[in-house]
Amino acid sequence: MNSSNLLSNVTFIYGLAAMLYTGSWIFKKKLPGKIAVYAAMIGILGNLAGMILRWVESYKLGIGHAPLSNMYESLVFFAFTIITLCLIFDHKNKKMFTGIFGSSFAFLAMAYASLSPNVNDRIQPLIPALKSNWLIAHVITCFFGYAAFAAAFGISLVYLIKQNSKGNLKKTSSSLPNSDVMDELTHQMVMFGFLFLTIGIITGAVWANSAWGSYWSWDPKETWSLITWFIYATMLHARITRGWAGKRIAWLSIIGFMAVIFTYFGVNLLPGLHSYSQ
Repeated sequence: MNSSNLLSNVTFIYGLAAMLYTGSWIFKKKLPGKIAVYAAMIGILGNLAGMILRWVESYKLGIGHAPLSNMYESLVFFAFTIITLCLIFDHKNKKMFTGIFGSSFAFLAMAYASLSPNVNDRIQPLIPALKSNWLIAHVITCFFGYAAFAAAFGISLVYLIKQNSKGNLKKTSSSLPNSDVMDELTHQMVMFGFLFLTIGIITGAVWANSAWGSYWSWDPKETWSLITWFIYATMLHARITRGWAGKRIAWLSIIGFMAVIFTYFGVNLLPGLHSYSQ
């Protein structure tokens, strides 16, 4: 079995975990939730094994680089970061709440990586700009930031749904944490993500200087990374200094994640120094 086949199987495991988590929440049963945790953990191990196997395969091809260099590999790593982060967070808080978002986002990322005709899963040599020791540090920090923002986005959506739910939907949402808890969870996730995004931007600037001779070139990817950083900086500033909470924070979290998605996917449609990420 090669890495692509193994990672394709992981896609279905994440899908199973997402269904079990959702069923546990809707029907208020603990057993499906516990099974979902084990399924997610198996998926994480398979995901990690697939990335390691892909790394080994690259050396066998005489290329030899970390599996973090193209869209397929970044989606696989994003799936790994989001599900790992959410499971750790759930374990720390003794809840099975963010695991729903983690497994769902992981499934969607892996499904897109495996099934989309626009994503190339072949192992290819690194272009000169990517041949740097900063590659691993930059990608890892950025994607842990993205993973935290994805979790915050999911929590914010559920927060808004719960705030505006009526009838049967209100009964279903009663099993969710109360609004104050979700508001604090969103804040914690955004703080975590903001820290890692900041480090990612800094390492990216150092890398850009070594690759292109300039720390900042106002490339579309760099520009949108900065826009994303400012959105979340504004959100944290408003909460800390002005006491913003509730719906306003939830909406800022959602807007911030839309900027993350455009930074990740949208800028690939624009010409620039980061066009290799396609």
